[in-house]
Amino acid sequence: MTDSRLRAPAVARNREAILDVLRRVLPVTGLVLEIASGSGEHAAHFAAAFPDLVFQPSDPDPMARASIDAWSASSGLENIRPALALDAARAPWPLPRADAILCINMTHISPFSATEGLFRNAREILPSGAVLYLYGPYLRAGVETAESNLAFDAWLRRQNPQWGLRDLGAVAALGRANGFLPPEVVEMPANNVSAIFRRS
Repeated sequence: MTDSRLRAPAVARNREAILDVLRRVLPVTGLVLEIASGSGEHAAHFAAAFPDLVFQPSDPDPMARASIDAWSASSGLENIRPALALDAARAPWPLPRADAILCINMTHISPFSATEGLFRNAREILPSGAVLYLYGPYLRAGVETAESNLAFDAWLRRQNPQWGLRDLGAVAALGRANGFLPPEVVEMPANNVSAIFRRS
């Protein structure tokens, strides 16, 4: 039998640090939508840590969705829904409401239209006070960018000119325009940050 599970080495490195932040900001119960779930390893890990939350993974890539569902099946957990086909840039999303949204390592590996769509659609489905959690490397005014992040940014732009590290100030402005409060920024390992936006 073929194993459809993909493996992303970064997940093993960052999932515990992310989990530490999520324990503080996620609701006790409800539905958590994950945008661009990739391999599905994060969804399985977080669902195990939050048995009273229901996780809805999603990804536009059919191969990723197969991996997500395979990880869900192998976990034996009942609080992970089948992966949705969802493109952050498109509207409407195939989900009328969520109690929180997670988006890990998407904004720099997608056109900026995906980040614009993320905030625009999140505004429509999140209630007041709900969290939109972003994780990844960002450029920040007044904060020196690590050489490794500059090299990563250059590599991304060689792969696709529409990709690249986003300026967190520009992302925060996008959030503000869509009814989100200024983000709480948490420093994370390997020159990443958690940016925690709340719906106003």
